[in-house]
Amino acid sequence: MSTYTPEVTGTGFRASVQRVGGHLAAMVMPNIGAFIAWGLITALFIPTGWLPNAKIAELVGPMISVLLPVLIGYTGGRLVHGQRGAVVGAVATMGIVVGADVPMFLGAMLIGPLTAYVLKLWDGLVENRIRPGFEMLVDNFSAGIIGGAMAIGGMYGIGPIVEWLTKQAGKGADWLVGHDLLPLTSVVVEPAKVLFLNNAINHGVFGPLGVAEAADKGKSILFMIESNPGPGLGLLLAFFLFGPRSLRPSVPAAIIVQFLGGIHEIYFPYVLMKPKLILAMIAGGAAGVGTFMVTGAGLVATPSPGSIFAYMAVTPKGGYFGVILGIVIAAAVTFAVASLLLGFGRGEPAEDDAIGPDEQTVVNPDEQANINAKLTRQEA
Repeated sequence: MSTYTPEVTGTGFRASVQRVGGHLAAMVMPNIGAFIAWGLITALFIPTGWLPNAKIAELVGPMISVLLPVLIGYTGGRLVHGQRGAVVGAVATMGIVVGADVPMFLGAMLIGPLTAYVLKLWDGLVENRIRPGFEMLVDNFSAGIIGGAMAIGGMYGIGPIVEWLTKQAGKGADWLVGHDLLPLTSVVVEPAKVLFLNNAINHGVFGPLGVAEAADKGKSILFMIESNPGPGLGLLLAFFLFGPRSLRPSVPAAIIVQFLGGIHEIYFPYVLMKPKLILAMIAGGAAGVGTFMVTGAGLVATPSPGSIFAYMAVTPKGGYFGVILGIVIAAAVTFAVASLLLGFGRGEPAEDDAIGPDEQTVVNPDEQANINAKLTRQEA
């Protein structure tokens, strides 16, 4: 288990979900630096960024579609079977990266550890059965064969399955939009976002629908369902005040990247670490969409990236009140629910209160004598 996530004990559905979430976070959290690098390049240099630069912006696509999934697959393999598992996990991840049109974060989380586990089983099978002098040959060829075979299998197996899941999530959100149940889209959108399907949901469903509506009405609320920076801000603020103390120093930078830079992926690992927080994201997302509906808010184009600055840039004249109110309410509701689910930090003892293994409590000799006398009388 990664040092970023606490060890989950117990059995049952809740513990199982927390354990799975912990493993997912353990694959992503060590690579947060790479996510920040990609996020900063995206926020600064894409055509709608702060310093548009077509040449530098060419980094954005390969990083999100190749580099980040491969890093996740590499890390997942390493967690299962050390360096050998990391290598085959990265190789196998390339198979699903090449065979899919969407970023394969979820696919990498599946195939990286799975490939490493297959190699681990093989290594256990041939352990102490290889003639001296042939160990390196067998190790290298077995890793190459298993990694290559899993890459091909992922291209035709896991990759299409993940793409199917993406399309199903999109269809579910599309159905809710068609039946005027916009706040309920958060039930589908927020879990999908945390599984790194946000771009597919936004650009594959809400983007085209929003363009059609904006062409007819001059603005569209559909641009705001997935891209609202409010829920992410509320979650990170709750983590900063009530989350695990070891993670709190990382939150301010994440808030800057998420709320000001518009890179929502930065907060996804925080939710994966404690899966119950998805309820806070759903509540905040629904509250924001509901506010947008009541105030008649809408944007003229997709805010890309989904930062507060991008929102202001594509808000039609006279529409700032509804847009800002929806963001604020979404952040407030998410913060309140997430703080409640985190127990307002009650489960996080202050560091000064922790007693080390070598520390002993000093007791007054007279008080100790009285305690011993009471124990003696009770035994008698």
